[in-house]
Amino acid sequence: MDKAEKILVLGIDGMDPRLSKYHMEQGYMPNLKEFLKRGSSREDLVLLGAHPTITPPMWTTLATGAYPVTHGITDFWLQDQNNLSIIKYGFDSRNCKAEQLWNVFAESGKKTFLMHWPVSWPPTSQSENLFVIDGTNPEGVCMGSGQTEGEFIAAAANTIKETSYRRKVGKNSTMCVVDDIVMEEDFTDVFAVANSPDIDLVRLVDDTKVFPQANISLDASLSPIKEAEKWSVALPEGAKELTVLLSGGLINRPCLLIPNENGIYDTLLMYKNKKAAEPLAVLPAGQFVEDIVDESIKGDKTYTVSRNMRVLEIAPDASRMRMWISAAVRIDDDSVFSPKSLHQEIVEHVGHPFPVSNIGANDEQLLLDCMCENWMRTMRWWADAIHYMIEKKGVEIVFSQIHNDDAIKHNFYSVNRETAPHGLPLEAYEQAMIEISKQNDYYIGRFLHLLDEGWTIFLVSDHGLVTSEEGQSLYTSSLAKDATFMREWGLTAVKYDENGQPLPEIDWSKTKAICSRSNSIYINLKGRWPTGIVDPADKEQLENEIIGLLYAQRDEKNRPKVALALRNKDAMLLGLGGPESGDIIVMQAEYNLYDHGDGLSTAYGLNHTSLSPIFAAAGVGIKAGFKTSRIIREVDVAPTIALLAQVRMPHECEGAPVYQILAD
Repeated sequence: MDKAEKILVLGIDGMDPRLSKYHMEQGYMPNLKEFLKRGSSREDLVLLGAHPTITPPMWTTLATGAYPVTHGITDFWLQDQNNLSIIKYGFDSRNCKAEQLWNVFAESGKKTFLMHWPVSWPPTSQSENLFVIDGTNPEGVCMGSGQTEGEFIAAAANTIKETSYRRKVGKNSTMCVVDDIVMEEDFTDVFAVANSPDIDLVRLVDDTKVFPQANISLDASLSPIKEAEKWSVALPEGAKELTVLLSGGLINRPCLLIPNENGIYDTLLMYKNKKAAEPLAVLPAGQFVEDIVDESIKGDKTYTVSRNMRVLEIAPDASRMRMWISAAVRIDDDSVFSPKSLHQEIVEHVGHPFPVSNIGANDEQLLLDCMCENWMRTMRWWADAIHYMIEKKGVEIVFSQIHNDDAIKHNFYSVNRETAPHGLPLEAYEQAMIEISKQNDYYIGRFLHLLDEGWTIFLVSDHGLVTSEEGQSLYTSSLAKDATFMREWGLTAVKYDENGQPLPEIDWSKTKAICSRSNSIYINLKGRWPTGIVDPADKEQLENEIIGLLYAQRDEKNRPKVALALRNKDAMLLGLGGPESGDIIVMQAEYNLYDHGDGLSTAYGLNHTSLSPIFAAAGVGIKAGFKTSRIIREVDVAPTIALLAQVRMPHECEGAPVYQILAD
């Protein structure tokens, strides 16, 4: 077996082996086909996933070769060990109890680069050989640390009477263009929640619309369209003006609508003010424009930020206009780059980090032309950054994770079936699935040439996502769980106001147990929690009662909703259990899953979907054109890489090398 001197772990969060194989056979993924031709995998491309099928624990398992019970990252959220009412954000590397393989490489003298690998920040080693970009959130570089405002829609029409900024006024890009009557609604932003280090479960008692993102309501900047006047620049004949409000209405940007030589309005020019000689951005209708540098206000501070924009529609007569404006990300945010000087290098040679897009399930333009396009360009930036580190910094080991696949699918997978209240024709969702696979294939193709340059590449994901047959999950969200079914069973209690109406506050004096995370139910035990009311002598009986209730749940076809419910000690069979897991671990039946996180990693769904992660490898030390029948587990990836590179195994590694795919 040849020693692998240069290794790239190409991680794509949510990449589904079943769907990828189907799309490859349909001709949408030629680069994946070439990669498999030059390397090894199972015939079904499956990596037997660990549990739960959630981003932080699974990427940590891939990095350590250890199960969550060992490394301690057991969910997107971690239960506070001193307060049952608090859950903690699960991306802090200091909570990981197992050694990561990248530390082994850095220690051995290899220049090692971590590209947004979840749970890799803060840096886990002080070695000068270790370079790190972010890892504090699932999706975008600087998203948690440098994002100053979210994405929104700007709409203008000659029927709108005054300029205004409205919060959460609609779920697609077409609202508010006929008149200025809007309906507002309450909303909890998923990333406002996710970026908090600790979350009080009081906020999660009811369905807070954290997910599905199909239900996300958008802010809107509304403006009249009128004749342009009082501009310092020479105005083209027929120019119309409107205003776009940024930063929740704190920043005013005057804009011009310009006709072409045929008198058809087709371009928007955005200016800092009416005295500016040049526009901040030139936005032809239908064109995606990236890296527009401008200002953003957050709190009492003004930042220089980068945004992307796309004008979705300009009426030929300039009577209306709609546009999408991305999130804003500070261009000076070096707080998640190690060393800090790496930030300026990347900006100068690659460009500013891309804002993340998370909208689109109810609007085809937002889904395909904005969200998918934004992620495609993000993948280009991502690949460019990795190549810069390889070519200019001499990096020989790369651990990278990109989140396009998972992020886009979260928008529509839970409604991508005939029986769901989907906001778009199912054909639009099918097209989005194809676009995601094309993105993944493009990304794989960006690195194929490395196979001719002495590199070994591992293609992996943490989990897949499914559209389940029924979608009758016990939960109403895939990120933070509500307590509805536990309340119905009399296990979780809430407080009531003077009128007898329930309050969003848990009554711990009457709460015996709570489901606070994806698969974990905790007993409110005396002596363990300050709020405890259950006597330790009654714990096992209560656990058995809850497990009985779980197994008794039936869907509309009288099938069990729960596939597996285990006590903590028995959850060791799934690589869970221990102090960082709940007293009861629940896995739901595959026909009733949300999209991921709440079921077994072997689950199948509709539309060629599955919950399994993907695995394939090619390059130095790997057999070419080989298919193995071996069951490859998620814990096997790290020791396989270590063996190929001839470095020691991470201290807590529990997997075994995949000897069958190694070249003689």
